[in-house]
Amino acid sequence: MPESIGDAEQALDRVAKLAPALAAGASERDRDRRLPRAEIAALSESGLLTITVPRRFGGPGLGATVLARVVAALAAADGSIAQIPQSHFVFLEALARGGSPALGEEIFGRVLRGARIANAQTERGGTTVRDDATRLTRGPGGRLTLTGTKYYCTGAAFADILAVRAVADDGTTVIAYADATAPGITIDDDWAGFGQRTTSSGTVTFDGTPVAGDHLVDYTALLATPSTYGARAQLVHAAIDTGIARGALDAAASVVTGARPWFEAYEAGASRAADDPLLLAQAGDLELAVRGAESLLGTAARRIDDAEAAPADDPAALAEASLATAAAKVAAGRAARRAGSELFDFGGTRTAAEGANLSRYWRDARTHTLHDPERWKLHHLGRWALARELPPSHGTL
Repeated sequence: MPESIGDAEQALDRVAKLAPALAAGASERDRDRRLPRAEIAALSESGLLTITVPRRFGGPGLGATVLARVVAALAAADGSIAQIPQSHFVFLEALARGGSPALGEEIFGRVLRGARIANAQTERGGTTVRDDATRLTRGPGGRLTLTGTKYYCTGAAFADILAVRAVADDGTTVIAYADATAPGITIDDDWAGFGQRTTSSGTVTFDGTPVAGDHLVDYTALLATPSTYGARAQLVHAAIDTGIARGALDAAASVVTGARPWFEAYEAGASRAADDPLLLAQAGDLELAVRGAESLLGTAARRIDDAEAAPADDPAALAEASLATAAAKVAAGRAARRAGSELFDFGGTRTAAEGANLSRYWRDARTHTLHDPERWKLHHLGRWALARELPPSHGTL
């Protein structure tokens, strides 16, 4: 059973204590593509995967602000481990918004007892990433089955429950909460990306997999009404990038201690690389970028919490939550990619040694920031800036 978490202070204390243990083997796991099974078990046991379970279902019901800080702390320790529960939190939110009370009692109860959720969403054959060929079909006696193939199913190897996006017989899109050990499910750990190597983001196939009729959430309806659902999902992505950026900058502080000063800096009086005035300026500029991302992440989380506390029909609050989150996501991605790239400047040529594996920060950042194009977030921010046009509510903003 996971340890209980009652409030924000407990959650933040718990992640602060867990993070060093996750960071300790992150480089070796990445280098060897070794899945972090023991570390994910420890994450579950910490209770941190229960923090968003609503109070009405027995959880702490902590808000977006705490969620963002927890995920960023995990990502600073290991960018792969932080990615694994992203879908867990997103589909707990979908369940809270669109699930029946009976389904909520079951799934939230299992999560409070240690169960983990992973996604089975994306396909490769459609015109866009939102096109699904996976079908939920009703057969004789009303029996429902899933058939199809999903890719990039992050965390599937660690999951007890799979949240599967599929098209029902009536044409609506649903999320089916299927037991990961149900018949007809094949989970392949075939993810071969150069970054976030240990996320278990492989292929999952469903071949007549049975699904209970009350284990469905109407995904079409979930997105039909403006809400903070998409902003919450993007907030977790922004928190991952922010954490990766902070982790890379923390690594720079370590690698610079082993570097020699550039000869011109030495001749100017810098006995250590860390005293090089130009390197100090570069470090300061990076610190500014990372602090900016952290600040925007905090602002976005507060705007989401504010919107969820506001009347349901307050379009201005929902728009501000989406815009603030879009800004945070772009800033976080830029900071993560930059910090991961410039990290090498602080240690010199020796940091390029394969054994040091310092490339993992940039590789994790570059891989993760492919999820949702920053250009479209800038597009919606621009429309707001010039025409006060409210952003759309489609699950990725």
